[in-house]
Amino acid sequence: MGVAHVFVSPVPPTDQTRCHDGAGRETPCPGSGQDAAFSHAAGRHAPRFAAVGTGLVQDTATGLVWPVDAGIAGFPMPWDNALAVAARMAADAVLGRTDWRLPNRRELRSLVSYGQARPSLPAGHPFENVFAGWHWTSTTAAPAPAYAWYVHFEGGRMFYGKKDQDCLCWPVAGQSLLPRTGQAWCRDAAGREVACAGTGQDGGLRSGTPWPTPRFVPAPTGREGVLDRVTGLVWAVRADAAQGMATWEEALAVAARYQGGGWRLPNINELESLVDAGCAAPALPAGHPFAAVGEVYWSATTSAFDPAWAHALYLHKGAVGVGVKAGRDFLVWPVAGPLS
Repeated sequence: MGVAHVFVSPVPPTDQTRCHDGAGRETPCPGSGQDAAFSHAAGRHAPRFAAVGTGLVQDTATGLVWPVDAGIAGFPMPWDNALAVAARMAADAVLGRTDWRLPNRRELRSLVSYGQARPSLPAGHPFENVFAGWHWTSTTAAPAPAYAWYVHFEGGRMFYGKKDQDCLCWPVAGQSLLPRTGQAWCRDAAGREVACAGTGQDGGLRSGTPWPTPRFVPAPTGREGVLDRVTGLVWAVRADAAQGMATWEEALAVAARYQGGGWRLPNINELESLVDAGCAAPALPAGHPFAAVGEVYWSATTSAFDPAWAHALYLHKGAVGVGVKAGRDFLVWPVAGPLS
């Protein structure tokens, strides 16, 4: 079995390469402040997926190993069943692996390409039997513990659904080199707290790279900001740079001129990297240093499903959704520093 050469970043690439204005019309990227204006300069993962055995590929952007057959688990099923299917695949050494598990929210989201839709997977991906619908993660929803997070592969949204509903299961294997989600507890299908051992839940496996302590420290660059030591990104201390709601184009402009320049509107994966999946209202690590934290934040990432929309982080819940760019509906949180 081969091993791919892995180039792991704590923030997976969005794969966005095109820019669109507030009405959804394609526009030149230079100077726009949009995701693709910056991400084109980031390290590219080529080839993104490498064969590491019969029916298996490794994602060189994360180190994770996925079955080529995205429908390997069969029909949609409740959350408990999805956890059990992944555990059974490990016990049966399916495709020669004994480390199958249901992916946590950060692992499953890492497959999403925001440059593609229907499905929202990287161009030229090797996967078969992909259904552009909801797929379970092993991460319980902190705002509603009888629900679990799931990812929709039509346009890249992530929300949570009741654990007794039927969704798809796409198991993962391999050592996760992504940051942990922050979840350190487990809940059953009714939302009751349970011991984590043997559940296969995110809170028990805690797959990924541990967070440094402290996670947030004053920025060493002379900026008035906060350095996230998980990602190397510097965030504005006040999470409301526009002092209220803005349209998407206003958000791009506000972020670009924040503190006289050198800041930008974060892409959707950078925004999601702040989330602590063990917390809600807001879904930020306990003791975080930020002020004026609100509910929903614009990202610089246009929706590939409909370019008149852009992706947004619903921070009280930790959800990834979309909003109409022309609406003055969301907040602005500038970022500076490295790109994935």
